[in-house]
Amino acid sequence: MLILLGVFAAVALTLPWLVGRLGVSAFYVAALVPGVAFAHAIAMTPAVLAGSPPFESVAWIRPLGVDISLYMDTLGWIMTLIVTGVGALVMLYCRWYFAGHEGGTGLFAGVLLAFAGAMYGLVLTDDIIVLVMLWEVTSVLSYLLIGHYHARGASRRAALQALLVTTIGGLVMLIGVVILAAHFGTSSMTAIFAAWTANPATDPLVAAAIIMILVGALSKSAIFPFHFWLPGAMTAPTPVSAYLHAAAMVKAGIYLIARFAPAFADIEPWRPIVLSLGIFTMLLGGVQALRETDLKRILAFGTVSQLGMLTVVLGFGERNTALAGLALLLGHALFKSALFLVVGIIDRQLSTRDIRELSGVGRQAPTLAVFAILAVASMAGVIPTLGFVAKEAALTSLLEAATQPAGVLTLIGIVAGSVLTTAYGLRFVWGAFWTKKDAAGAPLKRTEWPDPPMGFLSAPVLLGGLSLATGFVAPQLDTALSGYADTLPDAGAEPYHLALWHGLEPALFLSLGSIALGFVVFWVIQRTQWQKRLLPFTAIDVYNATMRGIARLAVSVTSTTQRGSLPVYVGTIFVVFVAAEATALIAGGPWKTELEGWQTPMQIVVAPIMILAGLVAVRARKRYTGVVLVSVTGIGMVLLFATSGAPDLALTQILVETVTMVAFALVLRRIPARLGEHNASVAPVIRGVIAVAVGVTMAAVAIVATGARIAIPISESFPNLAYEIGHGTNVVNVALVDLRGWDTMGELSVLILAATGVASLVFVTHRSDLLSSGISPLPTGVIRTRRPLIETSDGPQPRASAPGSTRQTWLIGGQRMRPGTRSIMLEVIVRILFHTIIVVSIYLLFAGHNLPGGGFAGGLVASMALVMRYVAGGPYELGAAAPTDAGRLLGSGMALAVACAIVPIFFGQAPLTSTFFETTLPVIGHVEFVTSTLFDVGVYLVVIGLVLDVLRSLGAEVDRQAYEARGRVW
Repeated sequence: MLILLGVFAAVALTLPWLVGRLGVSAFYVAALVPGVAFAHAIAMTPAVLAGSPPFESVAWIRPLGVDISLYMDTLGWIMTLIVTGVGALVMLYCRWYFAGHEGGTGLFAGVLLAFAGAMYGLVLTDDIIVLVMLWEVTSVLSYLLIGHYHARGASRRAALQALLVTTIGGLVMLIGVVILAAHFGTSSMTAIFAAWTANPATDPLVAAAIIMILVGALSKSAIFPFHFWLPGAMTAPTPVSAYLHAAAMVKAGIYLIARFAPAFADIEPWRPIVLSLGIFTMLLGGVQALRETDLKRILAFGTVSQLGMLTVVLGFGERNTALAGLALLLGHALFKSALFLVVGIIDRQLSTRDIRELSGVGRQAPTLAVFAILAVASMAGVIPTLGFVAKEAALTSLLEAATQPAGVLTLIGIVAGSVLTTAYGLRFVWGAFWTKKDAAGAPLKRTEWPDPPMGFLSAPVLLGGLSLATGFVAPQLDTALSGYADTLPDAGAEPYHLALWHGLEPALFLSLGSIALGFVVFWVIQRTQWQKRLLPFTAIDVYNATMRGIARLAVSVTSTTQRGSLPVYVGTIFVVFVAAEATALIAGGPWKTELEGWQTPMQIVVAPIMILAGLVAVRARKRYTGVVLVSVTGIGMVLLFATSGAPDLALTQILVETVTMVAFALVLRRIPARLGEHNASVAPVIRGVIAVAVGVTMAAVAIVATGARIAIPISESFPNLAYEIGHGTNVVNVALVDLRGWDTMGELSVLILAATGVASLVFVTHRSDLLSSGISPLPTGVIRTRRPLIETSDGPQPRASAPGSTRQTWLIGGQRMRPGTRSIMLEVIVRILFHTIIVVSIYLLFAGHNLPGGGFAGGLVASMALVMRYVAGGPYELGAAAPTDAGRLLGSGMALAVACAIVPIFFGQAPLTSTFFETTLPVIGHVEFVTSTLFDVGVYLVVIGLVLDVLRSLGAEVDRQAYEARGRVW
């Protein structure tokens, strides 16, 4: 089972590529995966029925006790058959549904198969934390599937609506799951159920957790008040409706109710919530289905109604109702997915689903009509379909429970819902296949029907046929499903058994009566043409009003707080910081302080200079002067680090200061040179007070922190740990890439986000770098001929093309600079030093494990080489020096770092565990290599990508936009 789960993920990732190569025929490959999983579930049948459910587990998050464990008991087995069997047929159906319309089909195929894999894991997992994770995965994937037609506004809105509703429910459910797992000390559902069954003591905390879990289940299964997202999701392609909204996704909530019912159905809030909301949803969905004229929306509201019935029957918490509920679950998956696929064929062939535009289709498509009618008959509970068997079982079990008020109300609700089911089932058949008549009673012109391929019909025909065939094997189904039903109490009634015929019993007459009344309701609706709304507003109106209110509140808050004033923003941050830290300091006393005047004489020399530079920077009137003075404090820190035994920090600090200075220079050249030239500084007293408060607060925090330690710091063990675990003597670098690798991973993510944010603000219409491709194409001879090159009026050329010229070309991009900003001396220096600096950066990268350096320092040195090329030759020289997109460097570096975290897992080690190799090579001698060096290479690439991105966005792209603003050609 675990292998199959991995196969789902692997094939889903390759499907977009396969669709690009094979077209829609790739759906055959997609169907193969759930098909194999279905066959595997069939093969597991003897073990499941024998009460020895297969169980596989792999430890995952050991500190939390979370395992990837799959457990195929009776409930998991039947859900697996539904998810994989219907999934395989839907995949095959897609082969014809998307024929000729293959735009975006590759992504659709991959997401649909990934969803099938997520559902496969969800219905089999025994770990409740993993269940929640897969639960949210299905929400995200369903968002992508519902919004497949992303060019349509309705599809985008429906996808977002479904995502918001199911995700909010899932978050509430997560809280309940965490409470439940913490209360029982385990995340294994079997262990939780066993513990509660052994000691079902009344506990408000457990009751609250169960209510939260029910919220997640009800939202996923579109139970009132969350029901409105399901009809809206009908904007999705029909295969999505057939699979997600009939057989799989909406069944996840029903599955969760069925999973928790044996243990928690008797807990106080369970039955009132499940029964009341289920019955109301069943009636509401049935009534609304009678008002619709779109075939898909008729089925959608019918599905809402049927989900309400499943919630009531499976959530009732009694052995016989559980048996009936599981039969209903299987029957609903068969007949409802068949009907959705029928609608897909009609829509694909006729480009309409409106029953007012369809007439006479049944006579032209008899096969489709017959199997659709079989599916509707099963939905209404007509003999001898599976729907009849399950419906009679449900009515019988509820008649036995009718001695209590809850049982009576539930029985009445189920019968009323069955009446509505028959009525809207008839409306569907009449609307899709019957010959309509006009107001005068004359037959309308028939809708011409082009026959679809036989393969297109195969899935709905098979599912509709199974709705009939499974009714005849009711005793065998009883044997298969009793394994789950027997886990619930029998409530004093005789154990019920599924059968096609139980004789002339009350449930039979209730079933026949509901069908007869359904015909009457359908006739009345047709005669009156009833379209009135029962209430002045619906749930979707409440949802839309809520969303509008949130949007208005967001606009109001934003317009109040985001005034476009940077001093206000920064001042607010500082005030909150001072208030929070001061509160913590005052409330946390008394504090022990340990102060020393200085540790080294250099501090006495450097500290006054840093303080003086800070004071002068406050009085500076030019922006660049202020930046330089602020940088003095950074250079002072370099001296302090260097004299305190931290050469790595000193090296990194000076490089960061230099790169920061360059970034400031790029920004400052586009704003007024003098401070206050456009907007004078205001409220200097308030600013001063805030600045002093921040300074005093930080000083207090530093003083308190130095004396607050009560244990020996772990950093004292870092030298030994660095050598024993990281196999390096440079403690700083080993800590960054090995001992504290997760911190570095987070910092890399921040760097990438910063680069993306800067670029997003600067690049207006595109994110790709067009500057390097904008360099004037050089003649073929220039590329193939060795230097020296000389400058001519036609650009750089080999010396042979102009023998009399002595104008040496040092940097190719220099010729594109304006003469007033070009420096030949600078070009010569950069040309000579560039490659040497790159070599030094690589040395720092690989030497950093044992000597000062590392990926961060090496990347900054290489970045400085790129800065020199940019300053000397302009943006086109930068393109020549780094002819690649910065995003590729950022992505490659992050991918390498992530790989270093993931690969050790496959060898049974913790993430980011490093390995040490050493050998002796001829001539070279003893060679050592630590795999964490690869992580450092990722850091190196990310840093270079960040600086390159900043240079191209704040530098070259800003220049390009400035030129175009002046009407010049770039």
